[in-house]
Amino acid sequence: MVDPMSTPCSAFESSLIKTFDEFSQRVDYSLMDSLHADPQARGDGQDRHPRQVFSGHYVPVIPTPIPLPEYIAHSKTLFDELGLSNELVLDKQFRSLFSGDTTVAREPMRPVGWATGYALSIYGTEYIQQCPFGTGNGYGDGRAISVFEGLLKGRRWEMQLKGGGATPYCRGADGRAVLRSSVREFLAQEYMQALGVPTSRSLTLYVSRSEMVRRPWYDENSTSIDPDILVDNPVAITTRVAPSFLRVGQLELFARRARSNAYQGALNELQMLVKHLVERNYLEVIDPSLTFTDQVVELAELFRGRLTSLVANWMRVGYCQGNFNSDNCAAGGFTLDYGPFGFCELFDPRFQPWTGGGDHFSFFNQPVAAEANYQMFWSALRPLLTDDTEALARLDQIREGFSEAMSQEIEAMWAKKLGLNSYDATLVNELLHLMILSKVDYTIFFRKLSHIPDQLTTLKESFYLPSSEQVEAQWADWLQRWRARITSCGDLRVISTAMKRINPKYSWREWLITPAYKKAEQGDYHLVKELQDVFSNPYDEQSFEVEKKYDRLKPKKFFNAGGISHYSCSS
Repeated sequence: MVDPMSTPCSAFESSLIKTFDEFSQRVDYSLMDSLHADPQARGDGQDRHPRQVFSGHYVPVIPTPIPLPEYIAHSKTLFDELGLSNELVLDKQFRSLFSGDTTVAREPMRPVGWATGYALSIYGTEYIQQCPFGTGNGYGDGRAISVFEGLLKGRRWEMQLKGGGATPYCRGADGRAVLRSSVREFLAQEYMQALGVPTSRSLTLYVSRSEMVRRPWYDENSTSIDPDILVDNPVAITTRVAPSFLRVGQLELFARRARSNAYQGALNELQMLVKHLVERNYLEVIDPSLTFTDQVVELAELFRGRLTSLVANWMRVGYCQGNFNSDNCAAGGFTLDYGPFGFCELFDPRFQPWTGGGDHFSFFNQPVAAEANYQMFWSALRPLLTDDTEALARLDQIREGFSEAMSQEIEAMWAKKLGLNSYDATLVNELLHLMILSKVDYTIFFRKLSHIPDQLTTLKESFYLPSSEQVEAQWADWLQRWRARITSCGDLRVISTAMKRINPKYSWREWLITPAYKKAEQGDYHLVKELQDVFSNPYDEQSFEVEKKYDRLKPKKFFNAGGISHYSCSS
């Protein structure tokens, strides 16, 4: 078992929250207090069976605790940011709450959590097929239940159990998450934070030592596209943390209802939700003295900026969301869903780790997928401005500018990755072509380029296949022209240092994550801890042992391996 107290205490440990009672005093339920609960919800929170939810912003739900919870890990980085002592993970009540047992709640905490409904759009097309009722009123948080919202170190945070049991939106499933997917999400969120990519965060990870669920997955050494066996998995709960978990799909749901006059007050509930979004995610940047109409327009522009920047950052670090629907798009402009994600190793613009994703959610198509989600966001705001033609025109102009804003972010990203002071389309396009020809490792290549080599020899260490003389001649020519260009930009040592802050040394490699969750299934968590340490400093030169293990090309045996090179959403 990992020792949560294995690292030295902060110098400010004495000022940290050390007890569950202190922690409970920090609650502040702005969502439940300012938004509408489903009027048909059960009063006792025992609302765990699939049903249609016709109105209201949330359903009060009591989570289903995992039996015999065992601590695996927590994010010391996030604990420090929240002002929480590491001692808390050893607190019985704290462990109980974040393994799903809300009976430990004491005033002012409440013993009930909440789940939210949302709509689904895939690439800008509204869908209701995933709703078991065929109406769209049964789609939402099927296994995500929020249990805490409060103020910590002056900031508002929401804490949500992933795998906390069934809700009315569970569509007949059990509401559980398996250990495999929980380890992946726990590690990925904090890794993305260390990379400087806006993301939800990881608080704690607990596993049940008695409850198992059966899921489709891949046989050992399988090359099947789809899972080919059923596997018994330990259930786990990871707690993810964010300023809020409001999604584009939530705005979309209430906008659909408002446009169709689904019930009296539908437009008002949309307006309430947008106001709540501003307060939760944009309060520091939207002037509260503005009229609501002006706030909506400002929100549209700010979200566009956050979304385009986010996707450019994804591409910078090789991340592919895999399933970037509107329901997986956080309205606060950060990375939310960590199910079918992956990181590009062998460079391929069409890289897509999720077997159900297709080219439309592939690595280089993410800007287009983002624009489709922004389309739904823009469409959801329009009913709030129907009486103000001038505001509508401003809103529409922001929508029309999305593609240009996205292009500017992508171009700036490529310039920074290459150490250029401005974007050079010829250099970038030629480089991408050569990267495909030589089958380069995306992360290793750009990190080696960050050393600004004057010969191709070092770069060839990132190639998966030998290059022909003709291709090497093209590389030599490109390298010479690139070096000449950046030499004119300033001191090469300064440029190299800046490039190393943009191009990480260590990447997420699924074939190195798999052993961690397999060991964890056996009660051995040392690889989870090891990966936490490596991922906490992804830009740094680490020890020789770490470099030898984690900074290397993907072995041939893992190409086309089910559950490693590709995987389903079975989690």
